[in-house]
Amino acid sequence: MNADQYTVVINGKPQGPYSLNELKDLNITANTFIRKPGMDDYKEAHAISELRELLGFSYQKTAPQYFAAFDQRLLATVIDHFIIFGFYTVIILTSFLFIEGKDQRIMAFLIPFPSIFIIKLIYGSIAEATKNQATIGKKLLSIKVTDLEGSRVSFGISLIRNFSKILSVIPVFFGYLYSFLNKKNQCWHDIAANTLVIKDRLI
Repeated sequence: MNADQYTVVINGKPQGPYSLNELKDLNITANTFIRKPGMDDYKEAHAISELRELLGFSYQKTAPQYFAAFDQRLLATVIDHFIIFGFYTVIILTSFLFIEGKDQRIMAFLIPFPSIFIIKLIYGSIAEATKNQATIGKKLLSIKVTDLEGSRVSFGISLIRNFSKILSVIPVFFGYLYSFLNKKNQCWHDIAANTLVIKDRLI
C-alpha cells in the first residue's frame, strides 16, 4: 500500500484503500475512522493533519465518551494483580518442596510478598508503552493508556505514570477516587504523567 492511500471505516467496515484526492468524494466527517500505512491503529479524521487541511476539520480532543470508567480500570487492575499473584503462588509452592517446617514456609510466602507490587510496576510500565498500550487486564476490558491526544506513550512516561500511583494511594486512595471529579476520568497519577485511559473507540 502506498503512503498516500487510506483505509476508511464506512458503516462499521474498513473500505479502501483510497488516495488522498479520492477522500474528497466520500462522506467523511471529523469523527470518521481512517488509517494509513505506518499508523498503529485507526484515528478519527480530525486527528490526521493532512485530512484537517484537505477537509477543513479542526482538531478535537478525545471525546468524553471514550474515557474509561473507574469500574473498568479497577477490574483491569484486579485482573493484573490476580495473574501476578497466581504466578507468585506457584513459585512459592514450588519452593515448599525444598523448605521444611511450617514457620519457614510462612516466612517464605510473606517476605517476598511486596515484590508483587514491584513486578506490577515494572510490568505495567512496559506493557502500557507497547503497541497494545495495555496490560492483560486492560486488554481484556478493551481499554488502553494514551497521551492527552490519544496517542501511544513512551516507556519513560509510562514509568512516571505507574510510579506516581503512590500519589493516588496516599491519602486513603483519594487520588483514585478523584477520577469521579475529573471530566477526563483521570486519577492523580494520570495527571502527573499527562495521560488518559480510554475505551476502544471501534467497538
